Amino acid sequence: MRPELQHLMQQVAAIQSLDFAEVSRFEPADFRQGIQWLVAQDNTAMALALADAGLSLYPQSEDILAIAGLLAMTQQDWPAAIELLQDLCTVQQGNVQAMTYHMLARALCCNLDLAEARQVLAHGLAAWPDDATLLAEQADMALAPVAFSTAGLSN
Repeated sequence: MRPELQHLMQQVAAIQSLDFAEVSRFEPADFRQGIQWLVAQDNTAMALALADAGLSLYPQSEDILAIAGLLAMTQQDWPAAIELLQDLCTVQQGNVQAMTYHMLARALCCNLDLAEARQVLAHGLAAWPDDATLLAEQADMALAPVAFSTAGLSN
């Protein structure tokens, strides 16, 4: 991380406040690094604020959409994660990465939209047929209906 960015992130962490004018001079990769640093410092609230600022400045940035989607997933905010990851797929167009498919399918599954999750996995496996992570997710998802129906029996 650049010293200038690290200094700003330390200030943000210390005062728990984000100066939009101050962060607006940074590039998308800086936002990604800043968010990662804040999460490592266990400062999720400021990481979320920085992600929001980055999205408002660079709504089409793959770096920011990916890290913001991952951050939403760690917060179990499935609707936000789905929206961000779908936006990332739109930005990546024909070059959607296997991890993007995996994260989107997982968020959809956690949001209990199994049909859409399976469709995303099918698209991912069409593009990345040998990806171990997508294949493992497909196997896990095959068990999901059983897990959901058994969970209903125990309530």
